[in-house]
Amino acid sequence: MSNKIPGSAHPSLGLGGLVILGGAAGYIRKGSKPSLGAGLVFGGLLIGSGYMIATTDKQFEGHALAAGVSGLMTIAMGQRFLATGKFMPVGLVASVGAISAAYQTKKALEWS
Repeated sequence: MSNKIPGSAHPSLGLGGLVILGGAAGYIRKGSKPSLGAGLVFGGLLIGSGYMIATTDKQFEGHALAAGVSGLMTIAMGQRFLATGKFMPVGLVASVGAISAAYQTKKALEWS
């Protein structure tokens, strides 16, 4: 395999990095350990899925993992958005998670 990262890995890698940064920001701003923990776990899984897509022959599994993580993130943050009615940050994360879940599901189905 070449050293070039395929385009379909970029959304997982980018979103994973943003989720980790968001969890860290929640901890720094509000002292929220659940935000930090969730950011590290969800972001780490998304980065792991991007790694699978980019460096192994398990593209289906990588996209399926990213779709599942994005779906869970959408459900969790969507519930918080419905409870609080505040778009920032939970509504934004739920929206981005839903877009990611749709994209990753489409890509997983292409590889199945």
